[in-house]
Amino acid sequence: MDIGAFFGTILWPIKWVVELILVAWHWLLTNIGMDPAAGLTWVLSIVGLTLVVRAALIPIFVRQIKNQRRMLEIAPQLKKIQEKYKGKKDQFSREAMSRETMDLYKKTGTNPLSSCLPLLLQMPVFFSLFQVLNGAQGGHAGVGPLNATLAKQFGNSSLFGIAPLHQSFQGALNAHPQQVAVMVIAACMVVLMTGSQFLTQLQIVSKNMSPETKASPQFKQQRILLYLLPFVFLFSGFAFPLGVMFYWLTSNIWTMGQQFLVIRNLPTPGSDAAKAREARLARKGKLIQEDGAVVLSLEEEPKKTTQRVQPVGKNRAKKQTGK
Repeated sequence: MDIGAFFGTILWPIKWVVELILVAWHWLLTNIGMDPAAGLTWVLSIVGLTLVVRAALIPIFVRQIKNQRRMLEIAPQLKKIQEKYKGKKDQFSREAMSRETMDLYKKTGTNPLSSCLPLLLQMPVFFSLFQVLNGAQGGHAGVGPLNATLAKQFGNSSLFGIAPLHQSFQGALNAHPQQVAVMVIAACMVVLMTGSQFLTQLQIVSKNMSPETKASPQFKQQRILLYLLPFVFLFSGFAFPLGVMFYWLTSNIWTMGQQFLVIRNLPTPGSDAAKAREARLARKGKLIQEDGAVVLSLEEEPKKTTQRVQPVGKNRAKKQTGK
């Protein structure tokens, strides 16, 4: 059994569900009056498919955020263990360091690999999405509800009647004659895809990292990737069919919005985003300290009531002093 057939067997149920959602959106849009063969109908079906899949992955994303927070909480303790065995390269010290580290993970209920697990679980879903969309645009029937008729209809559909969804920038460039409309739309899509990917990562690097993380060597590597990865998407995107690029762009926009909400409401402790959130809560009088005390903003401090002192006449003053 070759690798392709092996992965095809594993992804079969996921692809079936993906096709079901895609066809369901196409059926819904068709029943509200849209042309079933129009490129716009299929583009909106792809957008609907992406939104359903990303919404289903929200629990996994929340779990990833929680795991990352736990790792941040035990980071000082991990650093103490590393400093304790710093410079010791004998086998006994390495085993002791490993044992203490694992005991810390067990005690706090954390796992360094757990933060990567959500990403690993998402990969089969995204890979199935790509295969379904790419195969359908070639007119090939899927493994489930996407039958040969719908697949052919999808493969022959064109956006605005001039840009086939199965076509890519590279294919339009090599066509005779060249398909200029496809090249323009594809180029715009690539720029939007690359820009949204860059902004999403920039949000994390610039606002949601603690000073300790920014001082680490890993941060420098992440800064390099921040500017390197967009170029990878920039060049690889020219080989993606238009339909796949609509999925990718929709997914990027979802990620960007989701990341914005997480950074705003659940920022990394000590980061610029956390300081900005504390300032917002302080202005609203909702900032709670570790001891449970509520910090009121200057505008909401209770006003002190002072009683006005009435003027006292000379004769009355003498009586009060007994003089």
